[in-house]
Amino acid sequence: INDSVAKFKQTLKENPRFLQDKVKHYFKENTHRLTLSMSPDEVYLEKQAKAEEEKLQKKIHALSDSDKKDIYEKGLELLAAQSKTQDASCLPALKVSDIEPTIPVTPVQISTAVGVPVQYCEQPTNGLVYFRAMCSLNTLPEDLRLYVPLFCSVVTKMGCGGLDYRQQSQQMELRTGGMSVSTQVVPDSTQLDMYEQGVLLSSSCLERNLPHMFHLWSDIFNNPHFDEVERLRVLVMMSAQELANGISYSGHMYAMTRAGRHLTPAGDLNETLGGMEQVKFMKRVAELSDLSQVIRTLVRIKKHLLNPDNMRCAINTTPQKMSDTAAQLESFMKDVADNRKERKPVRSNIIEYNIPPVPLSSLLTIVYILLYNITVLFVYILEQNFQPCQMKTFFQLPFPVHFISESIRTVPFSHHDYASLCILARMMTAKFLHGEIREKGGAYGGGARMGGGLFSFYSYRDPNSVQTLSAFRRGVDWAKSGQFTQQDIDEAKLSVFSAVDSPVAPRLVCSLCVCVAGMGRFLSGVTDEMKQNHRERLFAVTHQSLVEVAERYLGVGQRTCGVAILGPENEAIKKDPSWIVK
Repeated sequence: INDSVAKFKQTLKENPRFLQDKVKHYFKENTHRLTLSMSPDEVYLEKQAKAEEEKLQKKIHALSDSDKKDIYEKGLELLAAQSKTQDASCLPALKVSDIEPTIPVTPVQISTAVGVPVQYCEQPTNGLVYFRAMCSLNTLPEDLRLYVPLFCSVVTKMGCGGLDYRQQSQQMELRTGGMSVSTQVVPDSTQLDMYEQGVLLSSSCLERNLPHMFHLWSDIFNNPHFDEVERLRVLVMMSAQELANGISYSGHMYAMTRAGRHLTPAGDLNETLGGMEQVKFMKRVAELSDLSQVIRTLVRIKKHLLNPDNMRCAINTTPQKMSDTAAQLESFMKDVADNRKERKPVRSNIIEYNIPPVPLSSLLTIVYILLYNITVLFVYILEQNFQPCQMKTFFQLPFPVHFISESIRTVPFSHHDYASLCILARMMTAKFLHGEIREKGGAYGGGARMGGGLFSFYSYRDPNSVQTLSAFRRGVDWAKSGQFTQQDIDEAKLSVFSAVDSPVAPRLVCSLCVCVAGMGRFLSGVTDEMKQNHRERLFAVTHQSLVEVAERYLGVGQRTCGVAILGPENEAIKKDPSWIVK
């Protein structure tokens, strides 16, 4: 490869227009080409359904009575085989006792840079610096909230400072490993109705490029080019199209997000920022002929979000480079100091917490709380007026299959039942729901998961709709009846630990592990001590505790749940007044 690179450099030196000439020869003036255009057919689905029905009827008419009897008997045999308990004893497997009982501790240092809280984490990054910054949404007016994902999508792609968007993109590729902005909704670990909201700035670079990376961020903070109308229009169209396309690939995620909307305040915000509500909103924005109001909105959002008074930062790099990185971060904060403007929360029904609420179990914990209180690292919001409620929503979409979810309000991360619900979700997925939803029901997949205080059932690319909801309820009855073995429990524990202790290929250990080290603490306030407590609860889960949590949280009458289905027209649901049809 080095010889080829050297030859390429020499060729460029001899002919600076070498690449332009190649593009002209192979692309622009190449007559060997095919131009293909595609246009939508409004009755495509109807034609497809008609063709399928005709093909089916043709095959049925060609069957003799004995053929039909044979097919029916084979169907019964298949059903019987699917209902049998499979013998997995012949497969090699780990034992729960093989799992490491403790997690490695990740030391971090908490400090400030020009008054902004900073978490420093020394890691063997092999010459890289990883930068994260969380900017709070607490002061953002309600009418701007729907625009935040669009702001995140475009703020690093519009140009900034003295750079147009092409030059900005080139500098980001030359000087960094990428610069991104994304929305963050972090449920509190102790209370279901408490959460943190913000946008996360992420980037990395080689140590020698650190000044350049922070200079790019400074230009984004101080002078983003939101007034480039045509560039914004392209990005809006791309964002709207990506969201719409995402439904067919991840429809079950949209269904889960919608199902959890009315169960927790964090779930409500997740739907606003990343659910079907955001898809519909971006569709409307993409159809606007005049984007001037959108530009004004993005400028207003920038004033609230890119404000050092609402920020906290995290740095991961080598011990040798930490002091220089801290100095560069300090310089960056001074460069963006003009963006400081104290703003108050816009809603009166919230309470702000400046510390992660953790149990006062030891003197160490008290010191930890005092430390975080000094630096104001976290600002949680408690929604005082939020009332969880039941809601069933159906989105009629031009798909031949369904994406289904039912979510149930349960407990937060630090609750002693959380671990049992995690194990129960994995066990129900493998031992009951997979067979019912995929093998018998014909869906591409389905299962249950626990997270954010919600126990969520789901299925994707599912030919059934309300029948799958019945399968979810049968899964709860199965769990409450205790029809599972200790081997089933151990397999579920191993599955959970495989996610908690995800193995990383040796070539990725450095780049991946050092990047995320300390991020749990930085993003959600979940400390190593809290992770270890959760780990010990996972080990301690028993048959009895699984039955108890199924009865306590998942049984009819004990639960507050939300349901969402995305799929084709459904007359039965349309006639049912308990459903809201979108």
